[in-house]
Amino acid sequence: MRMYVSTRGDGKELTAARAIIKGLADDKGLFVPKAIPSLKDIDLSFEGLADLPYNEVAKKTIGAFFDDFTEDEISYCVDNAYTPEKFSKSEIVPVVNLSERSSKTADDAKMRSENNPDSAIKSAYFLELYHGRTSAFKDMALSILPYLLTTSVKKEGEESKICILTATSGDTGKAALAGFSDVPGTEIIVFYPDGGVSEVQRAQMITQEGANTHVFAIKGNFDDAQTGVKKIFNDEKFADTLADKGVKLSSANSINIGRLIPQVAYYVYGYGRLIKQGAIKAGDAINVVVPTGNFGNILAAYYAHLMGIPVNKFICASNKNKVLTDFINTGVYDARRDFYLTNSPSMDILISSNLERLLYHLACDEIASDVHANEKNDARNAAGDEIKELMSELDNQKHYEVSDAIKNGLKKFYGGFATVEETNDTIGRVYEDCKYLVDTHTAVAYKVYENYLAETGDHTPTLIASTASPFKFAKSVAESIGIKGCVDDFEFVRELSKNTGVEIPTGLCDLDKKEVRHRDVIEIGDMEGAVLGSL
Repeated sequence: MRMYVSTRGDGKELTAARAIIKGLADDKGLFVPKAIPSLKDIDLSFEGLADLPYNEVAKKTIGAFFDDFTEDEISYCVDNAYTPEKFSKSEIVPVVNLSERSSKTADDAKMRSENNPDSAIKSAYFLELYHGRTSAFKDMALSILPYLLTTSVKKEGEESKICILTATSGDTGKAALAGFSDVPGTEIIVFYPDGGVSEVQRAQMITQEGANTHVFAIKGNFDDAQTGVKKIFNDEKFADTLADKGVKLSSANSINIGRLIPQVAYYVYGYGRLIKQGAIKAGDAINVVVPTGNFGNILAAYYAHLMGIPVNKFICASNKNKVLTDFINTGVYDARRDFYLTNSPSMDILISSNLERLLYHLACDEIASDVHANEKNDARNAAGDEIKELMSELDNQKHYEVSDAIKNGLKKFYGGFATVEETNDTIGRVYEDCKYLVDTHTAVAYKVYENYLAETGDHTPTLIASTASPFKFAKSVAESIGIKGCVDDFEFVRELSKNTGVEIPTGLCDLDKKEVRHRDVIEIGDMEGAVLGSL
């Protein structure tokens, strides 16, 4: 059975079900699998992968990591998560290459790309992850997490009510609220930065229905919200108070392994789609580009690679809050910098929680590379001590520098960033060339990929994680393609659809007309009180 351990090396081993329930390890570390399953373990060949529908890929991938779940339990979770009622595309995750679009404009773009060796149009394939109920990639994991969690609770005989506690930079909050709304035996509490999300994202959260849903704006940024949530998780006295009420905390953030692993499936599936479309042959390497601030989405791609998906380069795209870009390029993580509010708010982050998992894997692999199997536990403990020290430096000094061994492992990654002006220009160019709308985060990814191509000339077929519907950031997208003068984001949503012919996602229609159900704005220091008040 595949067991899970803490990145900070406390030595405890948990089943997947128990790790999903706990969310965070006792020593404040994050749970990681002791060993990554391989595609060979589940008899999944590249040729076979090309013909599998999304649900079957998800069952095989998630089941390989969570092998304490029965085959029927995994099927129940997957088949209830990825349904036509929850996803507007039958494929679940379409893969789109702009040079193959049928319009004359796209044909012209293809011709320009063939005449321009640095053009990204031909080699870029957009992995559209935003066709779920809340129009963001978070739906891919948060549609299944409630089923994984409730199944885990049943398996483990847990009788406490589970309180899902989550910080969001915009998309996680709504996706978690939608996933857990009125799920028996749960409460969900979401904190978001006041003024730090788009108007559409805010409206999605504050209008959320469900007797068990609770939403609070905090006077601070996302890092403040995330730090506050972690503080609550790590407060043993507060945990005792909740236990007296028959409540146990868990998380819907990507610090929860049950949230992270389902994301691995769409990279495995995306590789199969590239084979199916003739972009690559079975066994060929690809590149992956991910716009990310919290690192979980690109870590999922890294896990897919460890399973056996051939990846040449992981391209980590940041906005002006480019702490990850600087880290990948120098090995120094330094959060002592100005924080910027940008038009890609889901990446307005300076503390990247999931990076801790990558550091653990890189440290553990390097330490364990020359030891025998019976010495690997000692190697893991040594890696855990190293990560614990780095995270202590981050907590206390807001910076750290990793070892040469970890720096060597980071060579698999490329870090780049795009400014707001570059983001808007990219949205406009992609639409002008191909009549294809991308949101602000996907535009950051595409611009960074263009920069990577210019620097390296590497035209390896590349999956770009397209993480949100353009309608979630309608003002920036609309203005970037020449639509001006709307009074608010909601009018921009309607005008964007009217001018482009692209249908507004069902979940974003008439948000400004829905009843506001959550109005509280609180100080950071009042977060514990908000939790108790909600319960």
